[in-house]
Amino acid sequence: MRKSANRDAHVPVLLDQVLDVLSPKPGQIIVDCTVGCGGHAAAILARLGPPELGGRLIGIDLDAGNLAIARSRLERTRHRFDLFNTNFAGLPALLWQAGVKDGRADAVLADIGVASTQIDDPERGFSYRKPGPLDMRMDKTRGQPASVLVNSMTEADLAAAFLDLGDETDAPHIARLIVERRALEPITTTQQLMAMVCEARDFTIERGAGAKLHPAARTFQALRILVNRELANLDRLLTVMPTVLVPGGIAAIITFHSGEDRRVKYAFRDGYRDGTYAFDKRDPLIATEEEREENPRARSAKLRWARMPGGEPRADAVPGHSIDDNS
Repeated sequence: MRKSANRDAHVPVLLDQVLDVLSPKPGQIIVDCTVGCGGHAAAILARLGPPELGGRLIGIDLDAGNLAIARSRLERTRHRFDLFNTNFAGLPALLWQAGVKDGRADAVLADIGVASTQIDDPERGFSYRKPGPLDMRMDKTRGQPASVLVNSMTEADLAAAFLDLGDETDAPHIARLIVERRALEPITTTQQLMAMVCEARDFTIERGAGAKLHPAARTFQALRILVNRELANLDRLLTVMPTVLVPGGIAAIITFHSGEDRRVKYAFRDGYRDGTYAFDKRDPLIATEEEREENPRARSAKLRWARMPGGEPRADAVPGHSIDDNS
């Protein structure tokens, strides 16, 4: 979710907005549930101060390769951090394992989606623009690759996944062609799938490559979400977030897809209504025009956040800013 010439120079989406919402302070404990290459984490850690003040960043990622990149970057801050190669759905147990007092942090951030390092590596199978094995697993030691799902799911289930997880209106045509072609030959590469989607949507491969939104983008997104059980993991995170935050703590999530964003919106809204959260930002924060121009990935990014009751009141928690009953 970052655009850069190299891994160290990448800039995470909505960085200024994240820092404004989390407002990291020396001595706090902040969790980055999707540390990736360490962009958000490095900026947060720089504000937590030296180890003697008690500040600490805890970073989580399913991709061990990304954690190695993040570690190299975060070590330069000389501040305290711990990285874990695991699923953020198990956050409560992880905080106790990490020795966090009462198992509670001052803020929890999650940037839902795929990292540029994963897209840029053809062997990972995330990209419709680069030939490679049809895999898409963020952790290649767990679960089944996308090729298994594409070759085994029913036509109806494929169509439902493409529509629900990718907002793909041509889902029935794509699913039908996949089922027809896999009967002749297993679908094992990104190029095979990309070509089928283009054909089903009446695009030539050449025309698709030049389109503003590649015709295979939504199908690949849907498969990635399905392979990595991203919505189930997000639902679990939304459930446990209030249990791992201190009074006044901040829950913040960046999404890139309408299905993810709806889940976050409704969870924060319902949490505000039942008193779990004291404040819920009604409208998501989005990228500036400048950021959207510099980084196309930021165009679909939305940051939503909520605050736990207690702690020092923030200036933004005023009447009219909380979610209303009609939203």
